[in-house]
Amino acid sequence: MRTITLILCMIFSTAVFAGNIRGIILDAETNQPLEGAQIYLNDTRQGAVSSPLGKFSFDNLPEGEVSFTIRYISYETKTLEVTIPASGTVEVNTRLTPGEVLLNEIVIAASTGPAQTIRNIPALDIRLRPVRSSQDILQMVPGLFIAQHAGGGKAEQIFLRGFDIDHGTDISLSVDGMPVNMVSHAHGQGYADLHFLIPEVVEDVHFQKGVYDAATGNFATAGQVGFYTEDFLRESQVKLEAGQYGLTRLMSKVKLLSQDNRQVYAAGEWMAQDGYFESSQNFLRNNIMLKYNEKIADNQSLTVSVAHFRSRWDASGQVPTRAVESGAITRWGAIDNTEGGETSRSHINVQFVSETPSGAHFRQQLYWIKYDFELYSNFTFFLEDSVHGDQIRQKENREILGYQTTYDQVMTLGNLPFRIESGAGVRADKIRNNELSHTLNRREVLDSLAFGDIDEINMFGFARANLELHPRLNLEAGIRYDQFRFIYANKLTPTYDRRGQEKGILSGKLNLTWSPKENLQVYLNTGTGFHSNDTRVIMSADPRQILPRAIGSDLGFFVKPIPRMIIQAAVWGLYLEQEFVYVGDAGIVEPSGKTIRTGVDLTMRYQLSKHLYGDIDINFTHPRSLEAAEAEAYIPLAPMLSSTGGLSWQSQRGFSASLRYRWLGDRPANEDYSLTASGYCLLDAQVGYRLGPWELSVKAENLLDAEWREAQFETESRLRGESSPVTEIHFTPGSPRFLRTSLSFFF
Repeated sequence: MRTITLILCMIFSTAVFAGNIRGIILDAETNQPLEGAQIYLNDTRQGAVSSPLGKFSFDNLPEGEVSFTIRYISYETKTLEVTIPASGTVEVNTRLTPGEVLLNEIVIAASTGPAQTIRNIPALDIRLRPVRSSQDILQMVPGLFIAQHAGGGKAEQIFLRGFDIDHGTDISLSVDGMPVNMVSHAHGQGYADLHFLIPEVVEDVHFQKGVYDAATGNFATAGQVGFYTEDFLRESQVKLEAGQYGLTRLMSKVKLLSQDNRQVYAAGEWMAQDGYFESSQNFLRNNIMLKYNEKIADNQSLTVSVAHFRSRWDASGQVPTRAVESGAITRWGAIDNTEGGETSRSHINVQFVSETPSGAHFRQQLYWIKYDFELYSNFTFFLEDSVHGDQIRQKENREILGYQTTYDQVMTLGNLPFRIESGAGVRADKIRNNELSHTLNRREVLDSLAFGDIDEINMFGFARANLELHPRLNLEAGIRYDQFRFIYANKLTPTYDRRGQEKGILSGKLNLTWSPKENLQVYLNTGTGFHSNDTRVIMSADPRQILPRAIGSDLGFFVKPIPRMIIQAAVWGLYLEQEFVYVGDAGIVEPSGKTIRTGVDLTMRYQLSKHLYGDIDINFTHPRSLEAAEAEAYIPLAPMLSSTGGLSWQSQRGFSASLRYRWLGDRPANEDYSLTASGYCLLDAQVGYRLGPWELSVKAENLLDAEWREAQFETESRLRGESSPVTEIHFTPGSPRFLRTSLSFFF
């Protein structure tokens, strides 16, 4: 006990401290606060990150001269010197000027932790790489691949860290703090459709792989991705795009009101495309968004956004290998070309940030989402119904109401910087007429297979503490509790049938960061998380299958061997108590047992010259089922080896160019690897030139016109006239060479 007391006394009395620094960082052009800027005391390497209101602080500093540096990607670095008085506070208000993207702006330090360092990677990428859609931005997460297999309107299939995530079972997606994943969705648990997001208004992307963030709960097992739209437009823009296969797209974002502390802007998108299949996709999408942002005072800001999205399309679906190889259809043909659907989403999102006199930050958010979905598919053709076929309809109408608040306070424990963050919230999903029906020609309902109403409520609370034990050693500990209420009213039973379940889960996180040198950061992340099951399955499932736990750990490092190069590497493991496999035509989610994944991730960014940037990501994963014989322990469609990379050129004279590749290795299509989901390697290129207010861009996708399969599944099906079913690979052909051009006007 005496030893502990002595250590505490040493911590609290190692030096005599006198003064403080309080600062605000603003954009020099827009006068808006810059959140996430990195500030470092040059002598001690003590660090801070600017708050949502652009504020930062250093407490209990010794009297005398202090030098500190402010860095923010795509802004000019700034170094300031101040004199700390014998007592009192120095106020520093500074503005950063937008500048070139320089890789040496990224600083590695224990005080920021790996999450802040990782934030810089997509922040860098989004300023360098060409962006065609929100899915392009999603693929900025190293190791993440997507596949579209339903006419362009359906949410993409996602692959990450040895997961076939389907449409969102094991990745948490959000936009401006609003959830994208749909619980107990008509098509699949966690369904996450990002098509409502206009890519040109995305300003930043935050991601973290694994289960290590206490602020994120459901679905964040393989990882999480948060998109953030612009609060303040620098300039208005109108863009017209045209391309092969009937592509036409019009996008605009326009400042309606712009003052020093207030802006209102509107953004819209209209897109149509026939597609490269023999049957036209008849694809049509409309997006509109209105956003208001105001800095009410130095310690308060308000943001309100309203948006509406609608999409409809036709699709040719997956085709069986035997039909293509026999010549019955081409790879661009279809067995059932009446697939397709339509969906819409509207939302209102209100965010209020305030700061107390003590420097604590309150962030409050209230959102409402209205969502409709209708999808027609045919996976098995004539397996179940040899006369009419096996077309199904999945449909639902949903409202989501959510509220969440966080409290964030930076303080000192003795002379040690200490940050505590806590939060709580609730999300309530009201889903009406959640339906699975056997249909004919998208008009006639032959059988109702599932039909009911769902009410699902998730209440949560979390807290995490970040203690800077030393300028080179940082510890973060977090805890989170989620409580769920599941209610399902089955409308197919002859009598009233409404049942409910409740379940809670506690998740813990512990993250340690050590920076032995200024160019090296080593981190160990550990934690538990979970993904919820579909409400309809829970009613008859083992209670242990309601909220299966995930346990993960990452051991990795960031290193800058030279100022313009950053390398990240990590070895990791993730264990799941229960994995779910969605069976679309049966409307069920099947448990597939315990699984474990181990892997190695490698990421490198290198600025070869003032205007030329290179990047490469390599990801290896060993995914296995723990409850199957070794020969049958493969996890279907789980990626094992993948890589992305490319070169980007950004010239101050207005010229830009990009050459990028995507490589995904062969994967097992079933548990014993008797069927293979073929890999692919694709090359994309883009060139652009801006002269004054005009910008012209040309992009070629699949530049070498490779023949590849985008989505692949092991499926048992029967074609018309076949006497018995066949199990084989069914696939959606990937895009052929695809040229598109755009012309933008800025004002």
